[in-house]
Amino acid sequence: QVQLTESGGGLVQAGGSLRLSCAVSGRTFSNYAMAWFRQTPGKEREFVGGTSPSGTITYYSDSVKGRFTISRDNAKNTVLLQMNTLKPEDTAVYYCAADLWNYNVPMHPGPYDYWGQGTQVTVSS
Repeated sequence: QVQLTESGGGLVQAGGSLRLSCAVSGRTFSNYAMAWFRQTPGKEREFVGGTSPSGTITYYSDSVKGRFTISRDNAKNTVLLQMNTLKPEDTAVYYCAADLWNYNVPMHPGPYDYWGQGTQVTVSS
């Protein structure tokens, strides 16, 4: 079993920055691809960014590319999402997710085995 706990959400003005953190426990963290998704009411969970177990491969959705950066520290079992130049449309509940590495970083939620409880990010205009 893998436990994921997000933190770092909050309220920020447009143009500001937040850093989300996801602490992982329970299994060998370095065996998992990690990703961040977000969801707003009435919409499907949306891929934000993901990283391979080593952190050398990263993917981002077009909507956040150039503004968000995903990183991981395998020694601390932590994955981060640095969010800069935030926009009101980034408002959502953000979730981290873990998928046992299968040589790809899925960009849809189905393959992910473990999820955190989510953290709210609100960007005011």
